[in-house]
Amino acid sequence: MIDSTETLSELVSEALLGEKFPIAKIISKIETENNLEFRESLFREIQSQKPNAKDGLTIGITGTPGAGKSSLLGELCRLFIEFAPDKKMAIVAIDPSSNVSGGSILGDRTRVTLPRRDTRIYFRSQPSQLELGGLNPYTYHVIRFLRKIFDYVFIETVGIGQNEISVSLVSDISFLVMQPLGGDQVQFMKSGIMEVPEAFIINKCDEESLANSSFYMLQSTLEFIKDILPDQSLPPIFKTSVTKRKGIEELLHYILQYSKRKDKNAETMTQLTQWIRNEYGRFGMRIWEKLESKSWNQAVRLSLSGGIHKMDYETEEKKFVSLIQKQVIHDE
Repeated sequence: MIDSTETLSELVSEALLGEKFPIAKIISKIETENNLEFRESLFREIQSQKPNAKDGLTIGITGTPGAGKSSLLGELCRLFIEFAPDKKMAIVAIDPSSNVSGGSILGDRTRVTLPRRDTRIYFRSQPSQLELGGLNPYTYHVIRFLRKIFDYVFIETVGIGQNEISVSLVSDISFLVMQPLGGDQVQFMKSGIMEVPEAFIINKCDEESLANSSFYMLQSTLEFIKDILPDQSLPPIFKTSVTKRKGIEELLHYILQYSKRKDKNAETMTQLTQWIRNEYGRFGMRIWEKLESKSWNQAVRLSLSGGIHKMDYETEEKKFVSLIQKQVIHDE
């Protein structure tokens, strides 16, 4: 929590320098319920101290349990320090929560060794809070905050099944991490999971023949569905091994050179819709669908000058809460 003796301005100022303790205190506040007013003040303060700053690249890492996502991230961190001395990166690692106790071990951080005093790298663990999709309810706002500070923000989600694809909706680029012989072609094509990531990683390629077998099987599967992929072209496939330290340098260079950014207005709309569904259920969605049919909110708005107007999440959330309250009073 934020002490009364500290001002938000001071915390933001220190956080923008990469100081880990202020960053952690702000994130802890973001991860509390009923945080709308705090988020409003936070992003307003960031905008005043760092106006017109470009958000960092968001990289999603997901994959089956045991595919080696955390160990791979640890090795990426080690190489990042060496190859990108003037850049900063943050990691948000989401661990599954217990269906029985609701607790989470947050064990991903045990596999990632970071320099303690290095302000260029920040690590944060989160429990999934039993949310489907791979992200917890506060992950999106934490990511928005970290983008303002770091050049690269990695999100490692809980192990993917066949529908935990939410990470791709908040990432500029998402990777699906697999392991050799992790499934046949039918398994690869289930639930459209091949259509979601922008790139693939076959990890644990310690044995060359097994790695090559999985590589060609995945490649042929992607060839089969190429026509329905976004660019109608084959996404890159990386073969990596943390044990042999193989292929990870090439993966890092690909990330460092990646320049595409997804539409943040579309991202805001997607997350707002998800929040409405979680908070207000079918009642909220009926109101939201009416508003959308009247073009009250579109993923991209044109300003009077003809440019793109960037939507503000907190403004849209407040607007919808106000409409919900009016609807409740009207129904009474």
